[in-house]
Amino acid sequence: MKKLLITGASGFLGWHICQLAKKEWEVYGTYFSHALEIPDVKMLKVNLTEFVELKDIFNKINPTAVIHTAALSQPNFCQNHPEESYKINVTASCNIAGLCADYKIPCAFTSTDLVFNGLNAPYKETDTVCPVNIYGEQKVQAELGMLARYPHTAVCRMPLMFGTGTPTANSFMQPFIETLKAGKELNLFIDEFRTPASGTTAAKGLLLALEKVQGLIHLGGKERISRYDFGQLLVEVFQISDAKIKGCYQKDVKMAAPRPADVSLNSSKAFALGYKPLSIKEELAALVNRL
Repeated sequence: MKKLLITGASGFLGWHICQLAKKEWEVYGTYFSHALEIPDVKMLKVNLTEFVELKDIFNKINPTAVIHTAALSQPNFCQNHPEESYKINVTASCNIAGLCADYKIPCAFTSTDLVFNGLNAPYKETDTVCPVNIYGEQKVQAELGMLARYPHTAVCRMPLMFGTGTPTANSFMQPFIETLKAGKELNLFIDEFRTPASGTTAAKGLLLALEKVQGLIHLGGKERISRYDFGQLLVEVFQISDAKIKGCYQKDVKMAAPRPADVSLNSSKAFALGYKPLSIKEELAALVNRL
């Protein structure tokens, strides 16, 4: 059976990929600080920033393909801890591409819509990158470094993701629901736009890219939406009574990492390959009974 190595399997996206991939692959998932068990997945504790450990995992497993999702992906954390986040976000990513080149196996990497500055959306793969925070800069460096070492890498720029919480990770949606159900006011940006996708849809896109893509691909959702309007849809679909949502502006909230206003992705290239996100309302409706 084909062997798939998924780094960051304890993360939100990694967990969702494991659920889908184990139907067709013998799946090996790595974690570092959040130990967990996933049925029918062989979980391994690995420090991906230690090259000897990383190489040892490749030698032991001899993978048929790799999906690299492990990252420090909180922009505010990266802004305050640039050296620590660089080791996993850039150095480890480039080392993984090098090992995939040595093994001559498919490699998919999860980059981000935050490689763009938010001034010229929607963004195509051919548009110039111009990140406004350190996390975005690190992902650009990883993209360039990985493609330099292994041009066959599928560099997948991921959107904001939502969906079922996992044993060790939530999406941005869970705190929204918690706040609203507690009767508290939820402040959401009316001037920040993304093209969100569910974790399951994003996982399907990555497995498709692993098989069909070399180079850059955007795996955004079907619709451009503000966080405020997403919150309104959430309330409607989940039928949260007496919800208090208040619109606010990015400038009203002080954060370590600057935020781009609109990093909506044009994912028509992926759609043409068979990537099929549902509308946000449909994606949310599919989650109602699973949360």
